[in-house]
Amino acid sequence: MSDKLQFQDRLLSLGLARVSEAAALASARFIGRGDEKAADQAAVNAMRDQLNLLDIKGVVVIGEGERDEAPMLYIGEEVGSGNGPAVDIALDPLEGTTLTAKDMPNALTVIAMAPRGTLLHAPDVYMDKLAIGPGHKPGTVTLAMSPSERVSALAAAKGCSTEHITVCILDRPRHEDLIAEVRSTGAAIRLITDGDVAGVMHCAEPDITGIDMYMGSGGAPEGVLAAAALKCMGGQFFGKLLFRNEDEKARARKAGITNFDRVYTRDDLVKSDVIFAATGVTNGSLLAGIKRDPGWVTLETILMRSKTGSVRRMTYKTPVR
Repeated sequence: MSDKLQFQDRLLSLGLARVSEAAALASARFIGRGDEKAADQAAVNAMRDQLNLLDIKGVVVIGEGERDEAPMLYIGEEVGSGNGPAVDIALDPLEGTTLTAKDMPNALTVIAMAPRGTLLHAPDVYMDKLAIGPGHKPGTVTLAMSPSERVSALAAAKGCSTEHITVCILDRPRHEDLIAEVRSTGAAIRLITDGDVAGVMHCAEPDITGIDMYMGSGGAPEGVLAAAALKCMGGQFFGKLLFRNEDEKARARKAGITNFDRVYTRDDLVKSDVIFAATGVTNGSLLAGIKRDPGWVTLETILMRSKTGSVRRMTYKTPVR
């Protein structure tokens, strides 16, 4: 039986949720403490420990960087017991280290798992990203459109005015022109300081989050994680790698990428069934943050499977140790 056929997403999903929850619990004591590195390291250590308890032959394809640059859940690291199916792992042990250190909204622990060879090994470069929620025809919006054209096209598809569209964008100097053009359409913008995986996920539930579209450039590895989430929740995602120099192109070649102009769809980035788990660290519009009560800690996790389209929100309550 092939490794792909052995990928039992239902059986593996709860274990993946435990991995996400362990990382969140470990980072909890650093919320608001101003130490980004310590928060990240605690999440990394806990996530690795839990991954190594799973009966998988896992390889990290989206991680904390190359081995020599980031000796913690690095790209290419093998995780799991060595028994069970061969799988790809994409993770961000703490998406929003700054958010955690400053006790700001929407810090998450994030992890996805899929059969071996089905997640794009995205190099650590920027990616131009565009995402909308489910229920729209293919081609409703494209990266080839200008930002204002995307807003108008989505408004037409929704049967509303552009003034009723809200776009999520990372608050970065490089996005000044993008922000100005989107605002020229009358659309609203929700600026986020960090956490573009969560930003993309907001598009899948516009009635809850108030976000209709995500636009802008951010890390390519986070693009794969965001695509994994939309593969489960529904929605469209487009990404194009952005290169600033020859070193970054060399990094892409090392990852097996030769077409530098390719526009990747959600299903290009995540080619098969995937499991996705995220746990709230600080309070946000997607997930509640870690809550402390006398003697107890409570966490909220979203656990999703693309095969069934199931989206579970789970509350985990554990004694303080």
